[in-house]
Amino acid sequence: MKKFKNKTILITGGSGGIGAATAKLFLNKGANVMLVDIDEKALKSTVETLNNVKLAYIKADVTDEQQVKNYVDATVEKFGSIDIFFNNAGIEGKVMPLEDYPLDVFNQVIDVNIKGVYYGLRHVFPEMKKNGGSIIITSSTAGLRGTANVLPYVTSKHAVIGMMRTAALEGAPHNIRVNTVNPSPVDNRMMRSLEAGFSPDNAVNAKKNFEAGIPLGRYATNEDIANMVEFLASDKSKFITGTVNSVDGGMTA
Repeated sequence: MKKFKNKTILITGGSGGIGAATAKLFLNKGANVMLVDIDEKALKSTVETLNNVKLAYIKADVTDEQQVKNYVDATVEKFGSIDIFFNNAGIEGKVMPLEDYPLDVFNQVIDVNIKGVYYGLRHVFPEMKKNGGSIIITSSTAGLRGTANVLPYVTSKHAVIGMMRTAALEGAPHNIRVNTVNPSPVDNRMMRSLEAGFSPDNAVNAKKNFEAGIPLGRYATNEDIANMVEFLASDKSKFITGTVNSVDGGMTA
């Protein structure tokens, strides 16, 4: 059943593992999909792989508010509305002690993971106020606890939970629901980067150590996260807003 037929989902970080998996799922359910990413080459590759007439993309830097406005405007122009917004773009930064952390990288993480999320909310909200909708923000289990040597990332993932809760309160009178999805380590590029950062000489061992802290004994897949996004976007969650939703194999239990 095409349960998202005539619905449009806007996905930032659209060429990454989670973004692409979510796009594939929603296309299979009948949705129109707009992908946003700063990496146009990767976007084109994702679009070619998914090969669907209901799929479009636009290159944008989420830290540039004008470019954020442009991707919102382009989505409305292409598909007529924004029913679901997967506010997903994010970067991991480096793995370094807080006193040694490069300020340029700190600022980049904050700009992408906090300002980029806010700009998205700022410009999608006026569109969603017309007909309501669902917004899902990607946080992390790092938004629920501390992790040494990744202070900017942890800070940013805590921050978007506060952003989500406030947006949920402001959106409720307009039937705009806002929630976060909080993945554990996911088996994709970002975790390869973090594994190498935590254990430069033995990234495989770093993966084993991370997995040992997950009761279900494995990383999440991109599809695991996409499935939660689908639920939060669907009518099955129509009375759910302002919530934190861990997809973590019991990691935060």
